[in-house]
Amino acid sequence: MEFPGRRALVTGGGVRLGRALATALMRKGVHVAIHYHGSEAGAKDAAAEGSRLGVQTTLVSADLSDAAAARGLAARARAALGGLDILVNSAAIMEKKPVPEVTPADWDRTMNLNLKGSFFAAQGAAEVMGGAGGVIVNIADLAAFERWSGYAVHAISKAGVVVMTELMAKAFAPLVRVNAIAPGAVLLPDDWDKATRRAFAESTPLGRLGSVDDVAGAMFYLLENEYVTGETIVVDGGRRIR
Repeated sequence: MEFPGRRALVTGGGVRLGRALATALMRKGVHVAIHYHGSEAGAKDAAAEGSRLGVQTTLVSADLSDAAAARGLAARARAALGGLDILVNSAAIMEKKPVPEVTPADWDRTMNLNLKGSFFAAQGAAEVMGGAGGVIVNIADLAAFERWSGYAVHAISKAGVVVMTELMAKAFAPLVRVNAIAPGAVLLPDDWDKATRRAFAESTPLGRLGSVDDVAGAMFYLLENEYVTGETIVVDGGRRIR
């Protein structure tokens, strides 16, 4: 894939990893529709960065826990950018709740965004990409492969994203490729103290925490390699095999 002039939609593009991936795409010359819900200020800052980089940006607001809004997001991005080649499905929440404490409201809040929202955003994107084809990159999590008992619903939702990726890769082939990235200790929760962060780094085989650049590198690999679909790349410094 040649990046300059391509058009991408990044969900959750105003904060944390989503913003970093949106910025990485813009630095490659990609025009980006930046989705946000509760992070308008961050989305506007990301769009301003795109303007400085000389690419087209547009802001699209939607509550992705609403399936219709999620499914219609890609069409809005295409209308604003004149087409759509890439979807990066990054919008998600990560709430700390062990299994015994999970309420129906906790379950719905996480599943509706992390899994349902991602599913229908990808479904809508595949339809919009149509005969021209495109690439979808879903953001899963190392929690999909480990049993993070303190983040029960988050882990279940991200395991669902991995399965969803495989099913969609088969359903949308050959024109639309669908893959996922499962980051490990890249952007840790804001409330984790220095001692916890240091312990994570020390217990990672590569001896450090990850960076958003590590995840962006995996994203560009998945965008460029036209013979990869249905895969989830784990970017965790070896934590899964520790």
